[in-house]
Amino acid sequence: MDNNLELIDALNQIVKEKGIDSEVIFEAIETSLVTACKKHFGSRTNIKVTLDRNNGAVKCFKQRTVVENVADSVTEISLEDARQIGPHYEIGDVVDEIAMLKDFGRIAAQTAKQVVVQKFREAEREILYSEFIAKEKEILNGTIQRKEGKNVIVATGKIDAVLSSNEQIAGEEYRFGDRLKVYVVEVKQTPKGPMVSVSRTHPDLVKRLFEQEVPEIFEGVVEIKSISREAGSRSKIAVYSKNPDIDAVGACVGQNGYRVNLIVNELGGEKIDIINWSDEPHEFIAAALSPSKVIAVMPDMENQSSTVVVPNHQLSLAIGKEGQNARLAAKLTGWKIDIKSESQAEEEGVFSAAQFVEMFDETGYDSEDVHYEDDEYYDEDGYYDNEEDYDEEYAEDEIIDAEENT
Repeated sequence: MDNNLELIDALNQIVKEKGIDSEVIFEAIETSLVTACKKHFGSRTNIKVTLDRNNGAVKCFKQRTVVENVADSVTEISLEDARQIGPHYEIGDVVDEIAMLKDFGRIAAQTAKQVVVQKFREAEREILYSEFIAKEKEILNGTIQRKEGKNVIVATGKIDAVLSSNEQIAGEEYRFGDRLKVYVVEVKQTPKGPMVSVSRTHPDLVKRLFEQEVPEIFEGVVEIKSISREAGSRSKIAVYSKNPDIDAVGACVGQNGYRVNLIVNELGGEKIDIINWSDEPHEFIAAALSPSKVIAVMPDMENQSSTVVVPNHQLSLAIGKEGQNARLAAKLTGWKIDIKSESQAEEEGVFSAAQFVEMFDETGYDSEDVHYEDDEYYDEDGYYDNEEDYDEEYAEDEIIDAEENT
């Protein structure tokens, strides 16, 4: 009896520390003891085991059904024999007969220990899984632990997360002990415990970073409408505020660029363009192509495509290095964008010079409504430092006539 009480006290103490439902442990012990008893009495025998929740007393019973004519003595008992055990039994009742099993106490103790260990491991895995599944699609602070092949293992507290090669930013170095922020892509439950997959390339990493650094976004005053990203190189983010007194772009940039620079530094210098979102396609597309100025935007609503006309000297800027600016603008807006220079548009009869002036007044985009990060091919006014060299190295001949742009 004393040993049984010690078992109950130990179970209750561990259950309290681990936060596990004690009934789960008791039921698991009973189930395991049933299995152990069946090995002794035979698998066809119906066994019931009870574990007293108060004093730890364990009892094992064979169960047989009361029938008129016994066909199987292992599972059935006659009414006459049943009433020798208890006068209240009737046909169809189940009789519990105490089963005397040699070394039952030792078997019970071993089984209880195995079950408790297994259940605690399962419970800890479940607690960890519940904790981390709530962090899915969120940001975690981590420390680089080691590399396993091409994967990087990131310590995030109780679990080591996996940063696979396709979720790593090209050219970013991952050194032991370095701290970084990662985006939780997926949390899976496995036999060995939760497996957390994280990313440094996911567009929502940028979104979550802005939510952390910009109170207006966290509070819902400013809304991130869309993001396009080429990790490690450049991102575009469209923001909007229903409050006309709130400058959405300014809130994201922060005083002297403080807020956006924190995010740029976290992403290893990745450039970030922040623009005002608009439900008017011509305004949104024009803004998305910043820092290039736009003369005209002609949207085709049915095909979700648009022809955009830009000044001759800004065609390269609108397209961007290796087409990046146009590509990111298309992803940001969800529109297919065909960019033409003034000269190309005139030659193709898209617009006359007079219409250019009129359209510029209506849809011309003010560069003050956008924030973009300067780099090696932007100058402070939004032009290329050396456009002639840029055209020669990056422009596609069938799209840009280099001589026309110099």
